[in-house]
Amino acid sequence: MRFFNNEVPPTVAIIGGGPAGLMAAEVLCHAGVKVDLYDAMPSVGRKFLMAGKGGLNISHAENFDTFLSRYAERCVYLEPMLTHFPPDALRAWVQGLGFDTFVGSSGRVFPTEMKAAPLLRAWLQRLRRAGVVFHVRHRWLGWADNDLLRFATPQGEQLIKADAVLLALGGGSWARLGSTGAWVELLQQRGVDIAPLKPANCGFDVDWSEHFRSRFAGQPLKSVQLSYGDFQQRGDLIITTTGVEGGLIYTASAQLRDSCAATESAVIHLDLLPDKAVSMIVAKLTQPRGKDSMANHLRKRLGISGVKAGLLRELLPADVFNNPEKLASAIKALPIKLLAPRPIDEAISTAGGVTFDAVNKQLMINKLAGVFCAGEMLDWEAPTGGYLLTACFASGRTAGEGVLKWLQQ
Repeated sequence: MRFFNNEVPPTVAIIGGGPAGLMAAEVLCHAGVKVDLYDAMPSVGRKFLMAGKGGLNISHAENFDTFLSRYAERCVYLEPMLTHFPPDALRAWVQGLGFDTFVGSSGRVFPTEMKAAPLLRAWLQRLRRAGVVFHVRHRWLGWADNDLLRFATPQGEQLIKADAVLLALGGGSWARLGSTGAWVELLQQRGVDIAPLKPANCGFDVDWSEHFRSRFAGQPLKSVQLSYGDFQQRGDLIITTTGVEGGLIYTASAQLRDSCAATESAVIHLDLLPDKAVSMIVAKLTQPRGKDSMANHLRKRLGISGVKAGLLRELLPADVFNNPEKLASAIKALPIKLLAPRPIDEAISTAGGVTFDAVNKQLMINKLAGVFCAGEMLDWEAPTGGYLLTACFASGRTAGEGVLKWLQQ
């Protein structure tokens, strides 16, 4: 629906060309607004492309209440946006670009093409046809004294006037793809309340020995169960040169990060054989091993070898291997001390950002009339699994519609 059909339509500057900014641009241009989208990188959607490198997990097909719960205490703020543009609507939107979707075995939703690049190309073509003008290599520097937008460009600094501004600059991770977090200081200078940026969906440091690190870094640890406090989930993780990372770690990363901040560490427990009871493991371990080494005994009796066997040797005292009951207990609950989250630039996403108290329901910043923000700039986080992208799309749509309402007033 076009709201602005006059000869001189209002102009909106969108700063940031990720999913939130592009979705807002779509809402606005279809309403007759003149949209100029600015991005510091040579092309838009770079982090979106990286997210889809191994298969674009666009959303999740679980029931909506469970889906909302993935946003923890921030679900109360995100619920209106996600209700207005839920995962099913996102799948329909993808289909409108010419791509079918499917639900994987874990409930994750993917385009049949799997990759992000074809989807992004089709989307950008549609936006350009609708009149969106893209300005790349335009790094936002804040405002001039007369409230014009300042941009650093290859041609020098430029000043831009717009009737409304929508910020979609991402968080602070993967700076080389454009999410530098430089906007934090610019908004704080204007009195905007911002929660400190923190790594989310991140790996953690572990004090591995040089022997273990050199032998097992990069190897996956499959089908284990992680326990931490009330959290308990089965999945895979990866041993790294500095510690651990991977889907299972990312799912628990918010709790683990906060524990490291409060107590300087977090101890997780891994069940290396979640399908086997302690009693059965004890029975297998007490069987005579003859001339077999302990490594061969574990491999033959329990199927423990490779990185799982290496972890046991790395973390347990030697005398535990002579006590079947203690060894079985360790196999079912192997403690690993996490020292700290990896640096924010290595994280998949970030927590923190513009607080929800600093914006209204249309995502306009209370202290900056006509300035809206969306996506990862806002103070929320979610695990991987399609939740991050879905909320970015939904918040971009909400902010775009908020701009329309503000312009109409």
